[in-house]
Amino acid sequence: MIAQGPNSVDVAIIGAGPAGLTAAYLLTQKGYSVTVIEKDERYVGGISRTVEVDGYRFDIGGHRFFSKSKEVVDLWNEILPNDFIQRPRMSRIYYEGKFYSYPLRAFEALFNLGIIRSTQCMISYAKAKLNPNTNVRSFQDWTINQFGEKLFSIFFKTYTEKVWGMPCDEMSADWAAQRIKGLSLGAAVLDGLKRSFGFNKKPNDGMETKTLLETFRYPRLGPGMMWDAARDYVVANGNHVLMGHRFKQLAQDSNGNWRLSATASDGNETVIAAKHVISSAPMRELSARIHPLPQCSMPAMNLRYRDFLTVALMIKSDDLFPDNWIYIHDSKVQVGRVQNFRSWSPEMVPDPSIACVGLEYFCFENDGLWSSSDADLIELAKSEMAILGLCKAEDVVGGAVVRQEKAYPVYDDEYAANVEVMRTELESLYPTLHMVGRNGMHRYNNQDHAMMTAMLTVENIVAGSRVYNIWNVNEDAEYHEAGDEGSKQAISARVSEDQAAALESEREVPRRIAKGTQSDDQGRKIGRAA
Repeated sequence: MIAQGPNSVDVAIIGAGPAGLTAAYLLTQKGYSVTVIEKDERYVGGISRTVEVDGYRFDIGGHRFFSKSKEVVDLWNEILPNDFIQRPRMSRIYYEGKFYSYPLRAFEALFNLGIIRSTQCMISYAKAKLNPNTNVRSFQDWTINQFGEKLFSIFFKTYTEKVWGMPCDEMSADWAAQRIKGLSLGAAVLDGLKRSFGFNKKPNDGMETKTLLETFRYPRLGPGMMWDAARDYVVANGNHVLMGHRFKQLAQDSNGNWRLSATASDGNETVIAAKHVISSAPMRELSARIHPLPQCSMPAMNLRYRDFLTVALMIKSDDLFPDNWIYIHDSKVQVGRVQNFRSWSPEMVPDPSIACVGLEYFCFENDGLWSSSDADLIELAKSEMAILGLCKAEDVVGGAVVRQEKAYPVYDDEYAANVEVMRTELESLYPTLHMVGRNGMHRYNNQDHAMMTAMLTVENIVAGSRVYNIWNVNEDAEYHEAGDEGSKQAISARVSEDQAAALESEREVPRRIAKGTQSDDQGRKIGRAA
């Protein structure tokens, strides 16, 4: 191993998000010297960070803590043993001035849509099942096949096009298959009928899919708590997290060692020597900064990203609405989703008489929304909350704006081929360069999937070869939010049972959320009682 120090380490890591910090945490445990560079000057966690403004805390998107992977659950419990709370899940869809429970309640949906439109939905669904499109290419093709054209136009088209900024028929079917595979209309109707009649005795009985968990775990001060704790562990054990350092260039010397250069916020350049580099930087950015420039840099430049901004509003109200979030399927407003941070955790909001909500706008960097001033965005958010009937504009007492570039890797027609070209070339040329995480692999991974790619990468570094194919994580196109937390004992990306055994966790998963001491547990009790 290289002598320990911030500029000469075993492993250099680009990005202090869930993937980067998971790798840093585990490598630190195993005795490796590590330096992480992070361009943000204040926050770690990437898109999973928690931003604080005047004591109000809000997420960049909202992040539930659920995973079927026992290894991931174990690690969450290890990093943050005493600060999880259990929260009720409630979300609704807003469409044409009405709210629809999600998961759906059959009679509510029937009443809201009306008998004529409900009948049209069923006829459209039957038509799609009897005469499906056999040449499925786009998100639109896939979704119409699954639900019919009428339901697609009501519950998928407007919201999806807000999120991605492109027509549904130009989006790859891969995204639909990954995010909503297994969501059956028949099962949804059956589940909705059970709910309507009060026959549902178990959470989401009959629904084995997607986002239908009725409770979830959540750090009491937001997901940033997890990544602050991971960073603190790394630093406390002698390794380094360099904040305000932007990735500039990556080059290999004649001995195969890496030189990673980064520009600090004061303009000074830092150079880190390392045996291995783990990159969670966007693939497009990585390819452009490797020296000499790889052949894949041209197709990598065609990879696209959707950017994202949150307008947080502080509103005079002790109980604005009960939802964790509301999906806005309405073309009259630009907002795509509204988060209610008190419903995520009461401790996110310091004043019980003030609600804090986050209006989420999906955009492209430097377009009209992105380039708008904070003041204009706050005024837009206030007016749209009033249009939706969620609050009065005069009740808003404060606001803040957070911009998140490259929040979502875009799944267009060409993305898979471009990713494969880059992956093939870089893995062939550079066995000690590892791409992990959402943007590092240009894959719409959840937080737990991003962590798993880092966990397997650490095992590959320890083994000295790529014994695990991290590209198999989340490759089964299943959104892992069904079943019991931590129920998946073996890692899905295993190459063999023997290799899987090497990763079998020996840590015991707590059967319930750990409690803190008597003196500091009051806030957690509030969260559990809500």
